[in-house]
Amino acid sequence: MSLYSIADLHLSLSTDKPMDKFGPRWKSHAEKIEKNWRAIVSPTDTVVIPGDISWGMSLEESRADLAFIDSLPGKKLIGKGNHDYWWSTMSKLKAFTAAEGFTTIDFLYNNAYVCEDYIVCGTRGWYVEERLQNERDNADYTKIVAREAARLKMSLNEAVTLQTEDVKPILVYLHFPPVFRNFVCRELVDVMHEYSIRHCYFGHIHGVYTVPRTTEFEDISMTMISADFLDFVPMITMPCDY
Repeated sequence: MSLYSIADLHLSLSTDKPMDKFGPRWKSHAEKIEKNWRAIVSPTDTVVIPGDISWGMSLEESRADLAFIDSLPGKKLIGKGNHDYWWSTMSKLKAFTAAEGFTTIDFLYNNAYVCEDYIVCGTRGWYVEERLQNERDNADYTKIVAREAARLKMSLNEAVTLQTEDVKPILVYLHFPPVFRNFVCRELVDVMHEYSIRHCYFGHIHGVYTVPRTTEFEDISMTMISADFLDFVPMITMPCDY
């Protein structure tokens, strides 16, 4: 049983949102995802997908994309990204997947899960600086990042309750990067310090392929797992990393 990670699938199996306009690496990317996933992920593995799952604007529009994910091997833990407009309340998400017969999908939302030798938790995260945003309605970014910090604390509190005498590393998954180049989301980094987190994974960044996969910031490893950065190959978490 292994733990894999990959963010930003950006599926559009029932919507007209081709991704190859963002670069040749995205050409036929759904086919690449399926081929690579089936080659390495087994039914007993877990894959964490922290955000930007489907271009569907509603659960109905995202059905084909979620069905595609459900059909792939392994258990999937899905987080919310900034483009997941189909996302709803946890009760509605669970009701939808149950009604559709999706048995391999669960949601990472104010909670945590034991996955093999790790405990997985996280939230969407946010960029504080408005100039880095591509959002509408003049959102109050200070309030938004405070809310995301509170959600991360909820998820981490749940992770703590899942600890046993056999202490497992707690891995934080965010959609937005808490640290990238000169940007630092201090609020989220401080929460991770509060809980002595050593490993964080994020997506959202696209078209950047020459940076290191993992960088260190204040004794926390920050690992980018955007699908195009990984060339659409789910990344395994190795016990020797911890």
